[in-house]
Amino acid sequence: MAKYSEEFKIKLVNEYLYGNLGYNSLSKKYNMPSSTPLKNWVNAYKAQGMKGLKRRKKNEKYSVQFKLDTVQFMLKTDASYLETALQFDLNNPSLIARWLKAFREQGIEGLKSRSKGRPSMSKKPNKSKKKEEKKLSREEELERENELLRLENAYLKKLRAFRENPNAFHEKHKQRWHSNSKKKGSD
Repeated sequence: MAKYSEEFKIKLVNEYLYGNLGYNSLSKKYNMPSSTPLKNWVNAYKAQGMKGLKRRKKNEKYSVQFKLDTVQFMLKTDASYLETALQFDLNNPSLIARWLKAFREQGIEGLKSRSKGRPSMSKKPNKSKKKEEKKLSREEELERENELLRLENAYLKKLRAFRENPNAFHEKHKQRWHSNSKKKGSD
């Protein structure tokens, strides 16, 4: 969606109000893809004056109650997005469309603000590990502990052998490495 400057909006609104061209003609004259933004600007200018054409600050927060009031007004009166936006002093009808969609899908919960971005990893414990541990029966837990103890024992034996004779350990592993590389090379 193209963003237009305030000066451009004012120029087109004035040209529409005080000139002899309609929405479609003005849109074509200024190479706009649609006349809808121009219609919205004219209606916003008529309802709110210059304030209706100004860009609002980004990330403006609206309360859940305000969103709910806006959506309920639209549903009760069958007003359009634009009419509702003008009624509630908003200059972005698509914002109301998002609120209405969220309200229809999730109710009031959909109107609550959610934090943006990726959640912090430090706040959430790793659920997959907990689930894995909870699923294990007593027998499976003992088998797992046994396996960990076997691995630890094997590691300690190798560590002791290395400390007693580091050169022999290196030679043994060197021979394994050479024999493995020869096997791979002959394939």
